[in-house]
Amino acid sequence: MRIAQVAPLYERVAPKAHGDRERAVSYLTEELVARGHEVTLFASGDSETKATLMPCAPHGLRLTGGVTDPLAYHYRMLEEVIRRQRDFDVVHLHTDYLHFPLFRRSSSYHLTTLHGRLDLLETALLLEEFREEPLVSISRTQRRPLPGATWIGNVYHGLPDDLYTLQAKPGSYLAFLGRVSAEEGLDRAIEIARLSGLSLKIMAKMGSADHDYYESEIAPLLHQPGIEFLGEGDEQAKQELLGGALALLFPIDWAEPFGLAMIEAFACGTPVVAFDRGSVSEVVDDGTTGLIVRDVEEALAALEFVSSFDRVRIRQVFEDRFSAGRMADDYVGLYWSLPVEFGNGVFAEAT
Repeated sequence: MRIAQVAPLYERVAPKAHGDRERAVSYLTEELVARGHEVTLFASGDSETKATLMPCAPHGLRLTGGVTDPLAYHYRMLEEVIRRQRDFDVVHLHTDYLHFPLFRRSSSYHLTTLHGRLDLLETALLLEEFREEPLVSISRTQRRPLPGATWIGNVYHGLPDDLYTLQAKPGSYLAFLGRVSAEEGLDRAIEIARLSGLSLKIMAKMGSADHDYYESEIAPLLHQPGIEFLGEGDEQAKQELLGGALALLFPIDWAEPFGLAMIEAFACGTPVVAFDRGSVSEVVDDGTTGLIVRDVEEALAALEFVSSFDRVRIRQVFEDRFSAGRMADDYVGLYWSLPVEFGNGVFAEAT
């Protein structure tokens, strides 16, 4: 099958550090190539892939100085995709809704994976207009605000089996992996660690919008004993962080559509203590791969049990549910389903 994968240009594919969407695109692309598909990746020029790379910006735009209008690069890329649409059996887009007006007028088989939150009024208004666009969710919870959209499937993210390895004997610290933001709950993670008496290692991305929160809420807390801020990290650094952790704290307070950090922990055999928000109840097998809690008090109680979790079993669940191979299987099934339409023009959901 001839497949176009269209990535956003803010990060390279795969990113050197943070970038869940670009990482998912990378793992899917490489798995498809390994299976013999003819894949073209539209992405930044510094991306690394075994697919045919179509460079659409010199570098990932987030870390490139002097870029004042990233949309200009994205629209040039989308125009190139439209120009070459007949070269592909299917076009798989990961660029949110930027391409909707173009692809409404396209005859190509295409689908869009929505990677972000969908509980905003503006998003609902937009998808009401473009309700014919075939969409894929990354969790069933993600799609709840938009039941009337044309959902053709749900595909959970997956990681390569060899990206992380099981660490059967952890250390005695807690880990936080995510963004420096109020909605991801870094302040709550620090509170949980402090009250539990355990140390906390923090690996987190900090965007420009997060500086005020960091300076007012986080920086004063980093002086406490046992709190270590590591900044962003690559895959090796995350393996060391997660593999050695007693548990990953995931105290989010927003409609998280998936939460890649949770399955990264599973790949290392590390249980997750997560607040019951967004997709957490879909990703975490409560009592097997982690514990789902409602607040700081319940998180503290959960920490009494995490050392007894079967880390080999957690790794097995990862391999069964969240591998890149399973993700590729699910998407290929959706690609083949695209020509199947009902008389009313709505695609049949294959998963």
